[in-house]
Amino acid sequence: MSRRGHHRLDQSPWSFGVVANVAIVALLVLFWGLQAGSSMGHYAAVQEDGVLEWATFWGFLVASGAFIESARRQRQAAEAIPWFVLGVGLFCFLVGMEEISWGQRIFGYRSPSYFLANNLQQEFNLHNVIDADLRARAVQATILVYGILLPLAGLFAPLRRVTRQLGVIAPPMVLVPAFAVMLFFYLWYPWRYLDEVVESMLALGFMFAGLWMMDSLRSRDDSRYSSVASLGVTLCAIGFLSFASAAFSQSSRGVHPGDLRAAIAETKMLKQDFLTIEDETGNVPSECGVHDRIYNFAEDYDVELLDRGAFASLVQQGLPEERADFFIDPWDSAYWVRDRCSEDTDERVVFVYSMGPNRRRDSNKWRIRGDDIGAYVVGGPEEHASRDE
Repeated sequence: MSRRGHHRLDQSPWSFGVVANVAIVALLVLFWGLQAGSSMGHYAAVQEDGVLEWATFWGFLVASGAFIESARRQRQAAEAIPWFVLGVGLFCFLVGMEEISWGQRIFGYRSPSYFLANNLQQEFNLHNVIDADLRARAVQATILVYGILLPLAGLFAPLRRVTRQLGVIAPPMVLVPAFAVMLFFYLWYPWRYLDEVVESMLALGFMFAGLWMMDSLRSRDDSRYSSVASLGVTLCAIGFLSFASAAFSQSSRGVHPGDLRAAIAETKMLKQDFLTIEDETGNVPSECGVHDRIYNFAEDYDVELLDRGAFASLVQQGLPEERADFFIDPWDSAYWVRDRCSEDTDERVVFVYSMGPNRRRDSNKWRIRGDDIGAYVVGGPEEHASRDE
């Protein structure tokens, strides 16, 4: 890194630091308030293809572009291979694409059989093939090492010289408070789905670090991206793109009447299978609080009848074997089962459902809603399918 670029960074870290830290922590505060004030609103906000997931994607994508451009500038300035910065840029790109399962729910393609069988979410991504505890440790290590320890290492001259010789550029010290807040809440985990919020915060952390790094390597004629004005425009753009992407991804596209009829027929067969098991055992084959993909449910609870019941028999009527084997709906998404109980009213509702043409969950914890298609096994309205109840 040139001395000129290093001096320029030291001139204006505080305005950048204030904007970055406030933006990152504000996201946490927003969702903390949402989960405290409206559990249903919070639940809807953290679902797949929601605004939060898209904000995470766009944050990592902008970060990726910033780091890759920084790598180009580092190469020109130092005539060295920018392996570290380029690696961080590629990492951000991969994480962003993994977040949206490489566009699977947008384009509606079915996962290969390996991912249907081994991916917790039956989606085309690698991170859900890995054990959940290992994924959590990887997130913790990323926050700790990149966001906290690497900047702090720059306070010690010997370590600073080593990192510079290796071509490693740490994020700025002013981002350490935001990364520390991320790590603290990720370890504390005071409410459900907090990991989704921390992932979005992490995306913003990498984005701010990438924009800062671009400025550290800019030439005299290059634009500044870590100014308050530039950061404000960037945050507004990410907000707009997140809302627009969520609206598009949640819309029903290419709805075919044959698919709707198939989903209704298939959920009827799944309901029949659950009722058959209840007749044979005296109990619905689930327990209060269960909400899972039916394939995972059948594996976890060892419900063999689901693999050879009424739904599986639809293969004789043309249902593709792969859809039957992995309980996949006509839109190549998983069929789900939800079992919900209330201690106050003794009410119990069990239903099986597909997320429908928009491939997004519209149902809440008690009712089938939106364009989701399903059948109530226990409780619920008498009608089979629901349309904006």
